[in-house]
Amino acid sequence: MQRARAFCFYFTTYLVAVPLFFVMLLVQPVVLILDRHKRKAQHFINKIWASLTIGLFYKAQIIGQENLPGPDDAAVYVSNHQSFLDIYTLFLLDRPFKFISKTSIFLIPIIGWSMYLTGHVPLRRMDTRSQMECLRHCQKLIKQGVPVFFFPEGTRSRDGKLAQFKRGAFTIAAKTQVPVVPITLIGTGMLMPNGLEGTLRPGSVKVIIHPPLHGSNADELCQQSRDIISKTLLQHGFGVH
Repeated sequence: MQRARAFCFYFTTYLVAVPLFFVMLLVQPVVLILDRHKRKAQHFINKIWASLTIGLFYKAQIIGQENLPGPDDAAVYVSNHQSFLDIYTLFLLDRPFKFISKTSIFLIPIIGWSMYLTGHVPLRRMDTRSQMECLRHCQKLIKQGVPVFFFPEGTRSRDGKLAQFKRGAFTIAAKTQVPVVPITLIGTGMLMPNGLEGTLRPGSVKVIIHPPLHGSNADELCQQSRDIISKTLLQHGFGVH
């Protein structure tokens, strides 16, 4: 049954994505002229795609929406990373942030191409030069008023427990003096665990948006963010390394 649900999920996501992708292609020239950096129109299309897809398979509850910076405010968003479903769920926040995602994702037909049109940032994980280019690009985006979104664990959790955070996101926030917005995802890893993307369990998820953090010390911002997310995960019965 879980495999059948997963098949229906992927079928639905492509059924919705294909016509929306052609809409993205049509509006891209105008977007590049009028809104080259934030690309709000493309992000809005992504939100429609995600909403129509996940609405048939699980319910997402957003808590703490009042803590979100304004749609035109630059910020560094950080979250735990449990599942392939995380990005779908986070599109519901309706903020034009740019995800940092591994380069191979951009090669996925329709989905990856849509990410490219929206201006998300590719990263080759084991390539030091790529990592430095990614950080420079994100810093440039922030200075242009574009929010960016990091999964500071660096990859999806293998066992469902929160891993250690890398400093990159917090270094950018400290240098550019923008807030860090910690977000805790609850339940996506239960619905579609890492490594079991061919299954989809029934259930619901929570997106908990915590108050923004401010500071000029990257290590402190990193520790504070991890402490907040760790505490929330523990309160909901999830483990932490």
